[in-house]
Amino acid sequence: MSKNTALLFGFNKYVEEIVKNVQDEYAQVKIFSLNKEDMDHPEYEIEYFDLSDDWHNTDTDKDIDIKNSIAFCVLEDTAENIFLTISLRAHYEELPIIAIASHKENANKLLMAGANKVIPLVETTADIITNMLESPISNTILHDILYEKSDLKIAQIEIGENSHFKDEELSSIDWSHYHGIIVLSVMHKDMSSEFIYSSKAKRHIIQEGDVLVVVGYETDIVDFETKIGSERYVNWSHWSW
Repeated sequence: MSKNTALLFGFNKYVEEIVKNVQDEYAQVKIFSLNKEDMDHPEYEIEYFDLSDDWHNTDTDKDIDIKNSIAFCVLEDTAENIFLTISLRAHYEELPIIAIASHKENANKLLMAGANKVIPLVETTADIITNMLESPISNTILHDILYEKSDLKIAQIEIGENSHFKDEELSSIDWSHYHGIIVLSVMHKDMSSEFIYSSKAKRHIIQEGDVLVVVGYETDIVDFETKIGSERYVNWSHWSW
């Protein structure tokens, strides 16, 4: 059953893209911000909230069918996002909560705080959600990752010196040979990224050091790495264990 309301806490580029993706799926989308200045935004109707709010005494609790809603905790401050998740879970036991995390350690904390699903974001993948949401086929994938019990993963595959893709034009590659994998975007050495099917990306000649952002199951991702002679890219400086 479709849920009635999407509750988005925080206002930033992730929230704006999430709104575009979910506005047709829900009867209403409500955005809440810790900054009163956001209430004057010309495009979005934004409500102010305070982390000290008693949810049972707010209009949110009175006007929304929480049992048929979903919450996105997208505050950029990690401590605030964790506190918000704890607060929402304490008041709404059955509310599905999706949260973002800057790295794996924070993702684990958010899961412990009560989030049903956490999207870890490292610096080099900060714009992947934006790229995904701009693609109709990726909307389906993202929906599965967010709302369902899915083993789908997002991975970054770095093109090495001996990769079969090196010096190939993107448009010349037959992706159907790589079962179980959907390639979303290509990231260049300067960390700029392009959706894989954009006209600019199609003309791109793959260089050593380029990174392909892919979605698939773990076994298919490993198989893809082996077939193209490349390996997963990890920036260890942004991860804690």
